[in-house]
Amino acid sequence: MQKSIRQTMILTGVGLALMMTGCSGVETAPSGKSLYDRLGGKPAITAVVDQFVVNVANDTRINGRFATTDIPKMKGHLVDQVCMATGGSCTYTGRAMRPLHAGMKITDGDFSALVGDLVAALDKFKVPAQEKNELLGILGPLKKDIVE
Repeated sequence: MQKSIRQTMILTGVGLALMMTGCSGVETAPSGKSLYDRLGGKPAITAVVDQFVVNVANDTRINGRFATTDIPKMKGHLVDQVCMATGGSCTYTGRAMRPLHAGMKITDGDFSALVGDLVAALDKFKVPAQEKNELLGILGPLKKDIVE
């Protein structure tokens, strides 16, 4: 079970960020700024990821899946993934979602809990609705590669 928990944490954390890399292009606002810039760059993304991980750790619906995860490593992957997916200069070097999550039996409920934890982190930092919706829009399509 511990291997499954660790794999699921990696899948969820890295999966979240990788989901964001599935977009066809980086969204820009009428001002011409990338989503990365509108979110506040790497420091703001790091703050949201840190809060997201705290939210997941406190979420009894899914926190058991992350019991043996290397949290600092996961945070680094998430920051790089979100940074890259939103137009920043970071490079994500992790694995693809489908093979990473294969056999983990991730449910719709697990995925929804994770997204809820991300929304709570975005809300805590008062991320505007447009940017929040763009970020979640990038994330959503990869659900099919994570949920079994």
